[in-house]
Amino acid sequence: MYGKYSKSIPQKTFIIGLETLLLVTSYVILFQGGFEWLAAIFHWNVLPGDLTRRSVLFIFNCVVYVRMLVTMFYLLKREIPWEEAFNIPVAFALYYVGYALLGYQTRAALNWLDWLGIALFILGSFTNTFSEMQRDAWKKDPGHKGQIYSAGLFRYSMHVNFFGDLVWVIGYAILTRNIYAIIIPILLFSLFAFYNIPALDKHLAEHYGDQFVEYSHKTKRFIPFLY
Repeated sequence: MYGKYSKSIPQKTFIIGLETLLLVTSYVILFQGGFEWLAAIFHWNVLPGDLTRRSVLFIFNCVVYVRMLVTMFYLLKREIPWEEAFNIPVAFALYYVGYALLGYQTRAALNWLDWLGIALFILGSFTNTFSEMQRDAWKKDPGHKGQIYSAGLFRYSMHVNFFGDLVWVIGYAILTRNIYAIIIPILLFSLFAFYNIPALDKHLAEHYGDQFVEYSHKTKRFIPFLY
């Protein structure tokens, strides 16, 4: 999928359509009795959680949705195969719906730990989107054709956009105050570290050759200053 360029409008429209349904579903779960409906089916005990926390979780969902719109229709230039178009909404269901379910019954009022989660969500969202926008602006200069981008936030990590994703997902997990929520960032880290990054590095090595080798020798692959 890397190295092939296409507008992929049908696939992008399909992805955004499903994500719209997921966003609406999260609203129903958090505010319109959706959790109670599921609880009745699965015989869960229901203790409605803190309204402010639920509201912040939904705001997170809205921010993720808007960022996805920007990514799909402005930043992402490569081809999206239909297999990926089906997989992306499945993954994002963990954020929109999974975190809504995990955080719904948390009754504690927001405290310093939640503000840490909010700060991480903001930091991760900014890191991901801003790094992508920096790279997009750089690539639009015809003089940079055939050169690997290693400036901006990408000087701190070869895949700093993925690192941003991991950070905001951790912030989400913290806000739920549910121990099971840690599974989601662990899964995301594993996906990036063992699948996405190796596949992308293989493409970059083939496409940029010695430029990629030099870049990889002086820059961390994923987590700035660490890994």
